[in-house]
Amino acid sequence: MKATVGDKLIVEGAHSGDPRKVGFIVELHHQDGSPPYVVRWEDDQHESLVFPGPDARVVSKTPE
Repeated sequence: MKATVGDKLIVEGAHSGDPRKVGFIVELHHQDGSPPYVVRWEDDQHESLVFPGPDARVVSKTPE
């Protein structure tokens, strides 16, 4: 998994009925774009350090 600042991180719910979490990558810890990432979550705007699992995917930001 590789990402850049501004990409969207989507984490699917672990169990049936669990909500999907969506956030934006605001900081990288490795220059090659590999995890972990600092993510600002859409729902409550808090930031956390994320080590994405198999239930996560990165959606690249669209070029301006």
